[in-house]
Amino acid sequence: METTAEQTADLATAVAHGALGGAIDPFTFRLAIFVLAIFVGYFVVWSVTPALHTPLMSVTNAISSVIVVGALLAVGVHLTTDASWLSKVFGFIALVFASVNIFGGFLVTQRMLAMYKKKG
Repeated sequence: METTAEQTADLATAVAHGALGGAIDPFTFRLAIFVLAIFVGYFVVWSVTPALHTPLMSVTNAISSVIVVGALLAVGVHLTTDASWLSKVFGFIALVFASVNIFGGFLVTQRMLAMYKKKG
């Protein structure tokens, strides 16, 4: 059973195959999407004004909390199926990175909000 992401990638590959008249290597296709996502993400993040930083950080924390849930599922997948140890390792790494992102986001948000408090 394919996931939605795999189905979408297969559909996009089929459309590109039909449009260009030849086969496209799936690795090359997914690498191109990854590189485009890096460029789009870079330009989107650097064009944010400082006034929007705190609300954006809150949204980032919400996204990271969803990543934590997915990482916990990846770490615990060995309990339900005969999964490899690799899924556990990657799940743990994702859990650590997302946790650092969440706590760092809260610290930055607190510092940003402290800048707007009146002194005295």
